[in-house]
Amino acid sequence: MKKKITLLDGAVGTTLWEHTNDHDPVWKYNIEKPDVVKQVAREFADVGAEIILTNSFAANHPNVSNQSSYSVEEIVSTSVRLTREALAGTDKRIALAIGPLSAMLEPFGDLSTADCRKIFEEMISAGMQEHPDIIYLMTFMDLEMMKIAVSVAKQYQVPVFSSMTFTEFGATLMGNTVDDIVGELTPMGIDAVGMNCSLGPDKALSIVKEYKAKTSLPVLFKPNAGTPILSSGGKEDKPYSPEVFAADFVPAFEYADAVGGCCGTNATYLKAVKDELDKWEKE
Repeated sequence: MKKKITLLDGAVGTTLWEHTNDHDPVWKYNIEKPDVVKQVAREFADVGAEIILTNSFAANHPNVSNQSSYSVEEIVSTSVRLTREALAGTDKRIALAIGPLSAMLEPFGDLSTADCRKIFEEMISAGMQEHPDIIYLMTFMDLEMMKIAVSVAKQYQVPVFSSMTFTEFGATLMGNTVDDIVGELTPMGIDAVGMNCSLGPDKALSIVKEYKAKTSLPVLFKPNAGTPILSSGGKEDKPYSPEVFAADFVPAFEYADAVGGCCGTNATYLKAVKDELDKWEKE
């Protein structure tokens, strides 16, 4: 009997865009299109996802205040409430999605550690008002910023997941390696580590293998299916079809403890991964 792998969800943001006719910041949909937000959560749950992300990834103060009249509190707390309503009557777990800030920390940018911490405190505390099961810090490329977010998240009595985004060279854009990430976050009490975004499952395989070799923590794996590209006929296609994405995923099952998808992965992609996972677990 092989190990049990947890199925995460797919990409909340790009899937929401597939359900709408605009490319507004998706966190606005919590207020303006709540039925669509709940529909996407149900779609992922219906194909087998066990942990569902809230629609709160980029709902931080700089973004929300610059692009709307809403407050961070109403956007983020509503994201958790909508996810809970969508999953009512199931045993699915809710993960509060927290993404990085677009500004860079000093000395590379003008964002101070204190201001960074304040932004994450506002965002995470807003979500925790609705009592999600997990805090999922994802798509960070700067380990120093991740450490600030982890220190805020660990104040709450729920598991905290940490997922960084990597280049094909095996490090983040800020030069952080798997060694750096494991070495810095393990003493902070992180509950799971891994990668998401940027790369497809085949190109990200070496990263998940390295995580598995260097930590006993659960390893998260949420690669991309890619953003749409124009084909010669003018039709939008994704770099990976659901079938190719799922087939490329299979080698990662040996190393990952929780798997799902990032940009481009809707419920069809996740179902294809689930089918391959079911076959793998029975072999």
